Amino acid sequence: PSVVIGRHQNPWQECNLNLMREEGIKLARRRSGGGTVYHDMGNINLTFFTTKKKYNRMENLKLVVRALNAIQPQLDVQATKRCDLLLDGQFKISGTASKIGRTTAYHHCTLLCSTNRTFLSSLLKSPYQGIKSNATASIPSVVKNLLEKDPTLTCEVLMNAIAAEYAAYHQIDNHINLINPTDETLFPGINNKAKELQTWEWIYGKTPKFSINTSFNVLYGQSYLEIKIVIDIKNGRIEICNIEAPDHWLPLEICDKLKAGFIGSKFCPIETTMLTSILHKTCPKDD
Repeated sequence: PSVVIGRHQNPWQECNLNLMREEGIKLARRRSGGGTVYHDMGNINLTFFTTKKKYNRMENLKLVVRALNAIQPQLDVQATKRCDLLLDGQFKISGTASKIGRTTAYHHCTLLCSTNRTFLSSLLKSPYQGIKSNATASIPSVVKNLLEKDPTLTCEVLMNAIAAEYAAYHQIDNHINLINPTDETLFPGINNKAKELQTWEWIYGKTPKFSINTSFNVLYGQSYLEIKIVIDIKNGRIEICNIEAPDHWLPLEICDKLKAGFIGSKFCPIETTMLTSILHKTCPKDD
């Protein structure tokens, strides 16, 4: 299972990163635009590679609809202007993203077959407060699995139907080639590309600049104290950090050291915890 964000998205805004860490679910940023998706083995990925001239998302989606209707004529599936596929006029079963190059293009879309909907809804909900960003925001939708509509619509059945419709439409042999996506002889340079897409600099560092304005309460003696925090983040790193805390709880001198220590560091709980621990060791008496 994984969560995949679009090229211009903010992961803190799009998903529950803490829950993902707990569950061991990876985050990826793709090169195409569009919104955030949850992937597991029940969510089929379709990619249509074409020349730039032949790029046509609606034609591709119509092909998928024809394939679905070929195996189940009673299915009510329609493509929308936003290039989503809707089941029964209300449930989203497919979302679209694309990338257009100088001479080539690709359009890819999902197809919800038997995905874990509980995980999907809990992971694609950000619990974080006070984020201000110009990043592309996902539009939440009500989703449904095709398998819930009809138990015969398994991933294998759907993939075979789409392959058959693709072959008929393009007048080619209906033959599926299974490929190893890590094969350097088939795809020269693929492993270097994969490594690049797995770096922190790509996944988090490519997040458009954003700011956080939030506050939280800490228990001090018998009462609660409010701590206010304002942070500006650029390329995934803290650029400006301002912490407002009562002086008797966090002396100004220590507060300034803490703020200065955060500047330039990754906006990441592991890194900020480490920096806080280092500062804590310099004043162990004043817990």
